[in-house]
Amino acid sequence: MGARKRISAEQRKEASKTEYFAKLRNVPTSPRKMRLVADMIRGMEAFRALGVLKYSNKEASQRVEKLLRSAIANWEEKNQRKAEGGELFVTAISVDSAGMLKRLRPAPQGRGYRVRKRSNHVTLFVDTKNVQQS
Repeated sequence: MGARKRISAEQRKEASKTEYFAKLRNVPTSPRKMRLVADMIRGMEAFRALGVLKYSNKEASQRVEKLLRSAIANWEEKNQRKAEGGELFVTAISVDSAGMLKRLRPAPQGRGYRVRKRSNHVTLFVDTKNVQQS
């Protein structure tokens, strides 16, 4: 590895020590449906967001709730202490499209219509309020 790559890799490692996040990859739900759930909790206090997700009737909210619990656990592991209520916030959440399964559905007059079964990747960042405002 060249010196320039090594230096940039070390900088990325140092930056990742202060970031607390969790990723959920290849979720078999369309990104549009997942973004509705992500928009509900963006910028919200973490434990309040858990309550919102728990009582939401959307199917995607169960997956995002598990992801948020994972991000909180990552924060607790890196800081070596338990998170208290009102301390952690969902600083950023992004939903990106992933690979698509392409299927054919029979259509009139011998034709076939393509069905695209979409999936997505979700990345969720949590952090304390002082870092969020800076």
